[in-house]
Amino acid sequence: MTSTNAPGEQQDLYADPNETSEGRVFTVTGQDWDAISESLGDAAEERVVVNMGPQHPSTHGVLRLILELEGETVTEARCGIGYLHTGIEKNMEFRTWTQGVTFCTRMDYLAPLFNETAYVLGVERLLDIEDDVPEKAQVMRVLLMELNRISSHLVAIATGGMELGATTIMTNGFRDREGVLNLFELITGLRMNHAFIRPGGVAQDLPPGALDEIRDFVKLMKKRFPEFAKLCNANPVFKGRLEGVGHLDLAGCLALGASGPVLRATGYPWDMRKTQPYCGYEDYEFDVVTWDTSDSYGRFRVRLAELWESLRIVEQCADRLGGLEGAPVMVADKKIAWPSQLAVGSDGMGNSLDHIKHIMGESMEALIHHFKLVTEGFRVPPGQAYAAVESPRGELAAHVVSDGGTRPFRAHFRDPSFTNLQSTSVMSEGGMVADVIVAIASIDPVMGGVDR
Repeated sequence: MTSTNAPGEQQDLYADPNETSEGRVFTVTGQDWDAISESLGDAAEERVVVNMGPQHPSTHGVLRLILELEGETVTEARCGIGYLHTGIEKNMEFRTWTQGVTFCTRMDYLAPLFNETAYVLGVERLLDIEDDVPEKAQVMRVLLMELNRISSHLVAIATGGMELGATTIMTNGFRDREGVLNLFELITGLRMNHAFIRPGGVAQDLPPGALDEIRDFVKLMKKRFPEFAKLCNANPVFKGRLEGVGHLDLAGCLALGASGPVLRATGYPWDMRKTQPYCGYEDYEFDVVTWDTSDSYGRFRVRLAELWESLRIVEQCADRLGGLEGAPVMVADKKIAWPSQLAVGSDGMGNSLDHIKHIMGESMEALIHHFKLVTEGFRVPPGQAYAAVESPRGELAAHVVSDGGTRPFRAHFRDPSFTNLQSTSVMSEGGMVADVIVAIASIDPVMGGVDR
């Protein structure tokens, strides 16, 4: 089966015709490798180009890998991206600064609260209100981000295990993730894409009983997290698939800009929460987890240990929130603080009845101001700001630019999935084709963050 471009057919941008039309080209769609190798016949020693993907979920979303093989050895690996492009960054230029949160939360859909925080920190830096954000809002942000880190790492461990055939790891990971999503639904009203962290604070206060639910969750996870260690840490089959696979040392990470567990698995303790603290992280006690093997097994162990560190932070947040009952969760400046009077009623989340009563029946000025703030938005002084957070996959940053208007002139995100994906070829080339999936799983890319 020879691959050729028909007249008028669009050229493949990721695989030059000179590279893919010489020899036989195969597209892998989930079948066993035995079926591919049998179809090679006597030509097994020839160079073969295999399109692995785009498919879901075996390669963490719609990621396409172009693999050049000699037998079962990968001689060249390239990533083909762009199958999930949403135009989020461009769309944000046509919405108000507050509405931008609703867009950026959908980028890395496994870490929506980190997307929101990075963007909001940039906006608050432009507004020069970083020191005015209430303490309770900052603690709630940290609480939600660490819960989100737990849920994201659980998905990374679960899907990574599923791709290796470890079904128990997959079911346990998604089972425990449900507990986090239930907390998100209780606190923000949604399981994902929350748009809860807003410029100036957060959308609303904790609902009644939330702290008790959080503490119950922590107790339950302390019992369940050891299951992952028992199933994987010393499992000879699991270690055999991960140890020495997807090797990338510190020099390679620095050259490629890799961050997060990929970087910390080399033994380098770089964590934005410690090195460049934000949202008051300097006030929490936790350790930066590292490993020293620079391989897929080390990245798994880093994520597993980070689950415990996040639980420590969640406990500290719950204790601090217990002493902040009734404290504000949004800046006092009413020209920015929209919508800060939200409530959860029988009809879902909306403005509180007291606020509606005030603007509809007591103050024409308040009604006019509310109308302008909602429809037009607040103005942000001209300038640009860069704000970074430590997401589950590494350094996630927002570069926001204002021309003095009510909408972003430009919003660009440095997503760690996009940057870390560069290391695919280094991790895969020279290894076996079966190890490509292990390397990709250890990077834990989310294509929503890659194809913004």
